[in-house]
Amino acid sequence: MATSTAFAGSWASLPTSLTPWIFDVIQSMGYGKMTPVQASTIPLFMKNKDVVVEAVTGSGKTLAFVIPILERLVRRSSPLRRNEVGALIISPTRELASQIHSVFSLFLKSQPSKGDSGGESPLQDRLHGEQSEFPLPLLLVSSNQFTPAQDLERFLSTGADIIIGTPGRIEEFLLGKGRNSVSVKELEVLVLDEADRLLDLGFQDSLRRIITHLPKQRRTGLFSATMTDADAMTELVRVGLRNPARVVVKVQAKKAQGKTVIEERRIPANLQNYYIPCHASEKLIQLSRIIALETSKNRSSNFIVYFATCACVDYFYKILPSVSSPTVTFYSLHGHLPPSARTRTLNKFTSASSTPSHPSVLLATDVAARGLDIPHVDVVIQFDPPSDPKAFSHRCGRTARAGRSGRAYVLLIGRETEFVEFMSIRKIPLKPHAYIWKDLSLADLDDTERPPDDELDDYLSKVRATVLTDRAINDQAAKAFVSFVRAYSKHEASYIFRIKDLDLVGSAKSFGLLRLPRMPELQNINKDGWTDATVDWDNYAYADKAQEAKRLAAKVVDQEALKKEREKHRQEKAKKKQTNAAWSEQVGRKEERDKRREKREKKKKWLKEHPASNDASPGDLSTKRSHSEVAGGDSDEDDWDDLAKEERMAKKLRKGEISQQDFDSAFMDI
Repeated sequence: MATSTAFAGSWASLPTSLTPWIFDVIQSMGYGKMTPVQASTIPLFMKNKDVVVEAVTGSGKTLAFVIPILERLVRRSSPLRRNEVGALIISPTRELASQIHSVFSLFLKSQPSKGDSGGESPLQDRLHGEQSEFPLPLLLVSSNQFTPAQDLERFLSTGADIIIGTPGRIEEFLLGKGRNSVSVKELEVLVLDEADRLLDLGFQDSLRRIITHLPKQRRTGLFSATMTDADAMTELVRVGLRNPARVVVKVQAKKAQGKTVIEERRIPANLQNYYIPCHASEKLIQLSRIIALETSKNRSSNFIVYFATCACVDYFYKILPSVSSPTVTFYSLHGHLPPSARTRTLNKFTSASSTPSHPSVLLATDVAARGLDIPHVDVVIQFDPPSDPKAFSHRCGRTARAGRSGRAYVLLIGRETEFVEFMSIRKIPLKPHAYIWKDLSLADLDDTERPPDDELDDYLSKVRATVLTDRAINDQAAKAFVSFVRAYSKHEASYIFRIKDLDLVGSAKSFGLLRLPRMPELQNINKDGWTDATVDWDNYAYADKAQEAKRLAAKVVDQEALKKEREKHRQEKAKKKQTNAAWSEQVGRKEERDKRREKREKKKKWLKEHPASNDASPGDLSTKRSHSEVAGGDSDEDDWDDLAKEERMAKKLRKGEISQQDFDSAFMDI
């Protein structure tokens, strides 16, 4: 699917001719001519100029610094010592560092032996010696396969001249484990790839310490696809550039009347960049239809789909296979995966034998947006626009690379279509694309005039059916939805992406939620059109038996805790009721208790003074009355019963068989 692209002359036109074996590798890679960024940057960088390079993704920036580095090291008048570093390349991610390492490796594996070169290169002389197998003068210090201590050991054993890594590992290599072992006195070149990303992601302190440690007599290059004047110039002093040459490559595009003019454009010229307006509930079905449309119409076979959060990638990686063609293979890549898993996924996706009938789809976050040269990506789909607008062009730039054509789509809902104008101001044009129907036909009607999608309800029912197969998927759905809403609320273009304008119910439908989660954003919204799924939540089980057993055990514990909490609440309520009783009622009960206590004391005193009466039959009513009259009480038989009952209850209270609350309640009305 390659198409022609703008080139800036042959490699032979460079002011300084390339070393023959380097030129041969370039030719074997299929790059017969230089791109504009290469033609502008390589001559400057091979000389004594610092450079700040800004060019669209896929324009050949990597070769623009790889070739000058190799040429400078090959042409050194004296070889580097085993513990000396000649070039340092710093990238923001391990994946990008690994990719740069692979480009250098491609060149160095083709490096001729000493006999072939005639001994002209001091670098080769030192490397080869009398060995038939020589070590590559290259070291990647951000690999998850090695520790910093092992990186240092590998460096000293191979004598690598070119070091590639992320800021943290480079700092540890130079200023930590390698402080007393690694020498940078002869450093020729420092390159910061994706420089704006390095400066934006909190690496400033690490970069400052690294650069302070490096010699001032060096060449420094900053390379990025998005770097405004303010971005670059504000940070130039920090990274130590001296009177740099600024290289900005603009895209040529044909305007009206067939005239060709220079247009500043931050995406490749061969990229067709579309937006599809739709409702929130339609985003997932439109994603599936874009893949189906591209594979059938444009014969596309490799896709990257970008989501807002890692949780969204995990969830839709579980959902999409159930609502897509069984011939589609899905992969997931995000920053919360272990480095080894990310590398493994990336290798599987790039090496997959994809065809339009068996396409490959990588679901990813912005961890796969910058710098990665994933070959033959036909289509990029942005399910969620990026929170950082600068990432938009980087996402799109994963396709239409090195002269190939490509297409990119972004799904926009409601007032998000204002994002189109926002991107236009940033030199990223977007063209409208019609809504895609079930039969893959296109609707050119305005989003507000378009009739309902008849297939939507059935499609979302399939999503819910998949969620119902495993409670773990339901947990992922809720987590993904919450993370999406949180990310949406933090969008940098907040005047466009406003949470109060977002159709949260429609979004929840697109996520296939069984019920709405409890979160502040959902408290005061209109929930018309939402219906919870019919679910027996007590018996809704996890597919994993161990996880289900854990849930059931927790359920028993929760029930017991709830029972105790209810009993505690009942007791507190009764106590509160008693405490809040009317004052006159409390006084009345106290007087009754005092009166009964006085009667008991008089009775005990009289019985003590008349022991003969103790033998009287308990059933002798006349005796009881006589005793009562003598004791000064009334003759009511019930009074004796009340006294006896109170005495029994008092004994139980002293023994702890009843509570004070039970005792008071028993005599409340007496």
